[in-house]
Amino acid sequence: MKNYPVKKNQELEVDILDLSHEGNGIAKVDGYLLFIENTLPGERALVKVLKVGNKFGFAKVMKLLQTSPDRQELPNEDLLRTGIAPLSHLKYEKQLAFKQQQVENVLAKVAKMPQVEVLPTIGMEQPFGYRNKAQIPVQKIKGQLTTGFYRKNSHTLVPIEDFYIQDPAIDQAIVTVRNILQRFNVKAYNEEAHEGFLRHVVIRRGHHSGEMMVVLVTRKAKFFKGEEIAEVIHEELPEVVSVIQNINEEKTNVIMGDAEKVLYGKASIDDQLFDKTFQISAKSFYQVNTAQTEVLYQKAFELADLQPDDIVVDAYAGIGTIGISLADRVQEVLGMEVVAEAVEDAKANAARNGLENVHYFVGKAEKIMPQWLREGIQPTVVFVDPPRKGLEASFIETTAAVKPERIVYISCNPATLARDLALFAEEGYVTKQIQPVDLFPQTTHVECVVLLIRLENR
Repeated sequence: MKNYPVKKNQELEVDILDLSHEGNGIAKVDGYLLFIENTLPGERALVKVLKVGNKFGFAKVMKLLQTSPDRQELPNEDLLRTGIAPLSHLKYEKQLAFKQQQVENVLAKVAKMPQVEVLPTIGMEQPFGYRNKAQIPVQKIKGQLTTGFYRKNSHTLVPIEDFYIQDPAIDQAIVTVRNILQRFNVKAYNEEAHEGFLRHVVIRRGHHSGEMMVVLVTRKAKFFKGEEIAEVIHEELPEVVSVIQNINEEKTNVIMGDAEKVLYGKASIDDQLFDKTFQISAKSFYQVNTAQTEVLYQKAFELADLQPDDIVVDAYAGIGTIGISLADRVQEVLGMEVVAEAVEDAKANAARNGLENVHYFVGKAEKIMPQWLREGIQPTVVFVDPPRKGLEASFIETTAAVKPERIVYISCNPATLARDLALFAEEGYVTKQIQPVDLFPQTTHVECVVLLIRLENR
């Protein structure tokens, strides 16, 4: 058995040296790393070792002996325990600096581009109560239907009613919906036994419109008194214009299933971005922080230096938020997306906003863009906003072959962004500017918008 400098359940005093990318304090004991929740660099703490691994361990704070001037009072320690708001103990201006540093680190280490300037992170005036969507698990605790969030790395539900980073109207709605379901004696899902009925309550609320959608994720299709329950939800929450049953029969961590049924009202809600209206269905991708999305997109449009004769490609188009928002400024927008339902939403959104210069297609950019080139369509600007895994290498090669003058990359994961910027550099695209934008205050996530320019002699 290996000898480590610490043992499980041992208590010791440590100095916090740094903050991990997950927001945990880092201490060293004879070179051995300990990760400690709710600690900050410059603090000294009495800690108890919880877990010892080959390269590092985890400990918890028993007592803070010296606190950092960067610490802010925690609204609720459960926000750290569950990972809902892992930076909520750090002053907001320091959160913004931390995120800028995270981007600088991966740019230097992964992309080998230490010379590219990372601008200071653009933050929010009120960095809480911003989320327009909640996905809340349900369990039976002490005979009561209970909502909250899982403790980190577990399936133990921590009861929470004030989620701090969510729209307060959504927090109140979760409690109201839960209490209605309790009155109707709806049974909570039991994950271990794969029994019971109600798995999650998902709520979306239009930031500008105030329209609300309630999605009840159930294990079975048969929903006793489902329509009656939906009516009562609308009566007690008049903002609710849509109640959907989503059926997920699988034993899985994935929240939503494929099948859906409208129990009350319509199948989508409306919201506005800039001066455009979008319909958002239960499974649509729509940025969770509407106010900061407008800041992010505006920065992206500025970097793109959009001109009236530009032909813009909106890759990873989703429901069309980027392409539709910029359509008035350019000649034409061509978008593509692999999810057929999202393309239907994008087409409907373009039509309802009266846009005739926006066209959406189902499929991968790697196949569609070369076809356009053969048809004589030459895009001047390409926008990409991929999921956390970033771009496929084949997409990068194809995009470079199409030779747009400018590429604007919106990223939610600095590590895959840095990898992709290095690949674009090999294809003759130079990274000009990186602007982090804080779409997820109190968390470790950071969104970036990046401008890439094609070198003329390639």
